Amino acid sequence: MTFAQVALRLLLCAPPCLFSCFFVIATAGEAYTQKRAVASRSSVSSVPRAILLRIVRAEDERRWDADLSGLLSDRNRAVRARAALAAGRIGDERAVPALVSLLQNDQDGNVRIMTAFALGETETAAAGDALAAELSKRSPARERARILEALGKITAALPATDETRLKLFRKEITVALEFEAKRSGPDTDLILLGLTAALRARPEGVGKVIAEFLTFGDARIRADAANALARLRAKEGNQQLRGLLASDPDPIVRANAARVLGATEDKEAFAPLLDRALKDTDSRVRVSAIRSLAALKDQRAAEAFRTRISILMALHPSSPRGERNEILEVAVMLGRALQGQDNKEVLLWLTRMRERFNKSAPEVEIAFVRISPQAYLAELGDGAAARRKAQETLLLNWNAASSLAQGLGEIAAMPDSMRDKVPLAEQAQEILRAMLDYRNSGITINTLVAVHSEYATPDVLRAFAAFKPKDLNNVLIAHLEETDVVIRATAAELLGELPPDEVNASALIKALSVALADKQNDAALSILDSLGKQKTAVANEAIKSALDSSDYLVRRHAAALLKAKGEGDFSTRIGTVQTRNSLADYERAISRIGSKVRANVSTSEGPFTIELLPDDAPLTVDNFVQLAKRGYFKGITVHRVVPNFVIQDGDPRGDGNGGPGYSIRCEINQVPYERGAVGMALSGKDTGGSQWFVTHSPQPHLDGGYTVFGKVVSGMEVVDRITRGDVIRDIVITETGPGRKAATRRRTGKSGV
Repeated sequence: MTFAQVALRLLLCAPPCLFSCFFVIATAGEAYTQKRAVASRSSVSSVPRAILLRIVRAEDERRWDADLSGLLSDRNRAVRARAALAAGRIGDERAVPALVSLLQNDQDGNVRIMTAFALGETETAAAGDALAAELSKRSPARERARILEALGKITAALPATDETRLKLFRKEITVALEFEAKRSGPDTDLILLGLTAALRARPEGVGKVIAEFLTFGDARIRADAANALARLRAKEGNQQLRGLLASDPDPIVRANAARVLGATEDKEAFAPLLDRALKDTDSRVRVSAIRSLAALKDQRAAEAFRTRISILMALHPSSPRGERNEILEVAVMLGRALQGQDNKEVLLWLTRMRERFNKSAPEVEIAFVRISPQAYLAELGDGAAARRKAQETLLLNWNAASSLAQGLGEIAAMPDSMRDKVPLAEQAQEILRAMLDYRNSGITINTLVAVHSEYATPDVLRAFAAFKPKDLNNVLIAHLEETDVVIRATAAELLGELPPDEVNASALIKALSVALADKQNDAALSILDSLGKQKTAVANEAIKSALDSSDYLVRRHAAALLKAKGEGDFSTRIGTVQTRNSLADYERAISRIGSKVRANVSTSEGPFTIELLPDDAPLTVDNFVQLAKRGYFKGITVHRVVPNFVIQDGDPRGDGNGGPGYSIRCEINQVPYERGAVGMALSGKDTGGSQWFVTHSPQPHLDGGYTVFGKVVSGMEVVDRITRGDVIRDIVITETGPGRKAATRRRTGKSGV
């Protein structure tokens, strides 16, 4: 075992209070957790700048051509590896034969490793065939690890109709894991990447094999095994997991153990889950245990939380923000455990929490409705008064209106046996209808700031649709004419969930012609999806019209839909990307390779520092740097926080749908999603822009799916404290490195909010 492995094991097994004693060891451990990316990062600096410029440009344009193909046979192994990565990122099926040849014949191990990774990125059946064949050979462990990972990704992308391949690939993944579980000197990388492959490929009965890794001495293996079991909802390791939850020294293992026990609704785990939810010193474990108690829906949890609720109720609104994340999880748990119980004590607590969160926390609103929908609607008032109050809420605070809509929509999901279900549903439906008609309310609100009431409309539409009103299609068709692109996208999506209909199809076709001219492609993509569900020739012709779009993603989506509908192969119409980057942009981006680039982030909770990774994702880093320099992130709120998972920022709308008005290409790389990894948020391949996230803990299921372009190197305790609604005050970029003077980029405006 290497020193780095020993160091990592010591670090992961140390209690939180001892972390400060392991500074040197932590450095070695970090080096170990990042070693899977070392080859790609160290070799890219060996690629001549002129050649790298050609590769990056082809990659950005999604252009597979003779020039890039020729680089796969370059004498420089670093060039071959980097060209292979580009071919995988581009994803053109025509590149697969060349990549397979490189995997089978190249004499350099690092080139073969990168080629295996690239083949996985293509997500093609032919690539899977080649990878499965290579897996049966006696390749070095590092190569087999990447082959296994790639095979898992391809298996997840295969259609259900490809039964022969699915069966073969899943068997190969299972056999590889079984071998590692039983042999005397198992390979850590192969196990970790194999576990990720298994959770993606979902082989039948693989839970039994994965459970064997719960006994391994390496805490990271135990944690990833539990993570895989949680995502597979596999029960095979539950007995061991109950023990790990109670006594494992590593908090991520305990947290993931709690997740499995909740995902599998293990009733026998109630006592250890409750114990950890109330007593664990690590908030990630407490939150995971609370979530799992919510899944069990056991009323005893609410009773046991009485003391904890009293403590949380006594907290001042200025109390540590991390506590607020826990409050929201407790609210969800209480809503599930006490559904329909009309518990006055808990309703009082939820009422106070509603005020604390300015009625803008959907978790609290939904919990209140689950416990007593009667009390929730009574608080709004009767008839016209309730409708007017809801409209006023929407005109004053779109966040509160969105939360209100989600609360009202929960009534639709309540069991039909609930007392007064029909009149309550009718009342909720009418309030939502009034919210959709807020512009005709006659209410005048004088405010000095933009309220953006339209931001709440997508959630109001979804809640309204949950009641399945008779005129739903008419309401949705009317919203296809809204100016806000997200509203139109939501209306189109909901129309697609209705049975195929000529009237709906006609409205979607009309809306598509407008959406194809949008700067933001959300509506166009959503309309295409819904047209794909219409079973008419005229709908298919409308989809074909999108092949002429100037947007690469729209063309690609249209071609995929037409192929799936049996209308033919239009892949030649996809073409390349009309990139917004110039030669100067590419040169600036690759000039940072080998340099130290940091983003010093100031938030309302304190500062943290990100080390950006231009070697691994030069264009993504450049995009982030340019946005920061022009002050784009200043004043933006953190719109999403999922404890023990991520915080997410970079949306100027604040509802998860905003961006800079353009998309950037993914730069998927081999950097793993460890704690503190910084990634680019997506709504599909190549849809990044300005939204980014930081992981609270290792998230292996994100590896190879989202671009990692940075890592937090200081201030993770601040990241852990951040809750939804906190603000990015400022970002300062510093750059130092070979041939560069230390440069501090101008602050993005004033430091205050």
